Amino acid sequence: MTRHDVTLIPGDGIGPEITEQALKVLEATGIGFNWDHQVAGMASVESAGTPMPEATLESIRKNRLGLKGPLTTPVGDGFRSVNVALRKEFELYANLRPARTIMPGGRFSGVDLVIVRENVEGLYCGVEHFVPVAGDPRAVAESMAIVTRAGCDRIIRFAFEYAVARGRKKVTVVHKANILKMVGGLFLEVGRDVARDYEGRVEWNDLIVDNTAMQMVIRPEQFDVVVTTNMFGDILSDLASGLIGGLGLAPGGNIGTGAAIFEAVHGSAPDIAGQGIANPSALILASAMMLDYLGEIPAADRIRTAVEDTIVTDGIRTRDLGGIATTAEFGSAVAARVG
Repeated sequence: MTRHDVTLIPGDGIGPEITEQALKVLEATGIGFNWDHQVAGMASVESAGTPMPEATLESIRKNRLGLKGPLTTPVGDGFRSVNVALRKEFELYANLRPARTIMPGGRFSGVDLVIVRENVEGLYCGVEHFVPVAGDPRAVAESMAIVTRAGCDRIIRFAFEYAVARGRKKVTVVHKANILKMVGGLFLEVGRDVARDYEGRVEWNDLIVDNTAMQMVIRPEQFDVVVTTNMFGDILSDLASGLIGGLGLAPGGNIGTGAAIFEAVHGSAPDIAGQGIANPSALILASAMMLDYLGEIPAADRIRTAVEDTIVTDGIRTRDLGGIATTAEFGSAVAARVG
């Protein structure tokens, strides 16, 4: 039996709790894994004195595949986001965020869209500085959005290829070219160029980002695959998660040419860590995305079906979904359906 080598980063806060359940579900598939346990984030600062140890980086370089729980990033000061550092280190240029309705009822019962977010350019490059004025060294803060033609082509083409491979019908290119004439205009220009290569196979349109946000709330069913720049993708993917019940049901994948890291996109929730009430669905669904990446499609589909059946048919839900199940009870129920 083939065994897959994977770097495992349980993360901070509730990370170890939900990671345990994801591993339980993956074990139920019968697929073999060699897990290389590593640390990052605050857990790593406490144990190794750095948020990103060289041993963790070396493990990902070797395995080229990772499964990661949430990591804590200090707000305002302290070390920069480890998630951003990982994306830059391994050129994980595509952030894939599917959002599909699982919970029954509600206004947004037909959501089934995928956000494809450019992951290494734009404002999140971290090129920023203060400009001193009248003796105040922090009087003005400047941040630069760096967008390249090659980077635009790479992410937009990824979105169209994803649509073709998954049988999706339309790609929406989201931008702010009406105001950001250069960085937004370049993204739209490349979008038009790439779309020509897929004419007759995939429909496409473009929308300004603020209109996209409104349209996504009013009529989310019009969206299929949405591709956009770094910061816009960050915001829109959280909005899309809100349409389906919150980040507890939102998995994510960071994919590059040489590596891929799959994750729960929600935070580390230190306020509920250790209480056994966290929802592990996001990391379980991220595990299914990892199986897709490995070509283990039937097992990935079994996991997605098991999560939905556990929530909808069995009515086993964690507190954030209106239920009373513990983290472990929910994970065990999903694993039982997978097995």
